[in-house]
Amino acid sequence: MIHRTLALCCGVVALHLALPAAAKDQAGSILIRAGKADSLNHALAVQFAASVAGALSGAYTLDVQESQGSIENVMDAAKAPANYLFTTGANVIAEARRGQKPFAPDPRYRDIRALLPIPPQTVQWVVRQDSGITSLAGLAGQNVITGAKGSVSERVTGEVFQAIGILHQVQIMDIDTAAAPAALKAKQVSGFAIAGPYPLPALVELGGATPIRLLGLPAPQLKKVVAADDSVAAETVPKSAYPGLDADVTALALPAGIYTTTRMSEATAYAITKAFWSQRAALVARNPPWQAVSLAALATLGVRLHRGALRYYREARAAVPKALR
Repeated sequence: MIHRTLALCCGVVALHLALPAAAKDQAGSILIRAGKADSLNHALAVQFAASVAGALSGAYTLDVQESQGSIENVMDAAKAPANYLFTTGANVIAEARRGQKPFAPDPRYRDIRALLPIPPQTVQWVVRQDSGITSLAGLAGQNVITGAKGSVSERVTGEVFQAIGILHQVQIMDIDTAAAPAALKAKQVSGFAIAGPYPLPALVELGGATPIRLLGLPAPQLKKVVAADDSVAAETVPKSAYPGLDADVTALALPAGIYTTTRMSEATAYAITKAFWSQRAALVARNPPWQAVSLAALATLGVRLHRGALRYYREARAAVPKALR
């Protein structure tokens, strides 16, 4: 069962789920912490909760609550009740386990377990097809929008430009990413970076009006950036994501997942995991970014699977990396 209030979040109609405080301790009640109400992960958690609740036919009540983000979610995991789910990236869990600031050393972070991946924030580098630019190195000497200072797209793009040796040869434009598609269409800039789960509506619209090209990262530079930044991983954007693309493109993404702790029962973790994968196709039909979530993405979770989730993946004959077992 889900208690719902309609809200518009991240370009999709989301359901804000709320329960009386007393319900949180009931056996069939599951608390999900997933960032601020206007964040990507909160929207994804709401979609996930609605899908799982429907598949379980009211056996569980899912309560999606706002949080300050991944760091707070992981901190709360140390003292959370058994039926606690949260969204974060594997790198944040690794920082907590190392006792790296802002985390204080706490052995309970070792109790965190993974259930499943959610759509990552993929950094996508966009140029016009008629620009003649066919690689990221081709952006040297060009005007490029990389995103707001401190944003995912700005940070990762800076790392990539450094890795391929063009960081000081690119003219970075101080223009908001929201204005980037129009600027590219008008040939005011040569390219831009944008982060989010593909397919991004802004790029679908742009590609329908102006032939675009996504730029990929060559394998040597890809390996270099991933080795230097444990928050990113390779992500393939399929050519079907946007109009006019003629090939799949290897980009970088910030993987994320839904996690819990060893305090959750095996039966509950199994039921949630199985319910999600049974509904994935329907979820993709309603919310296309979920197409980026596949069994192959399990490797990005970074920590061991909950024994209930592992039971499901074994039944599904999924290839589970040794580090997750």
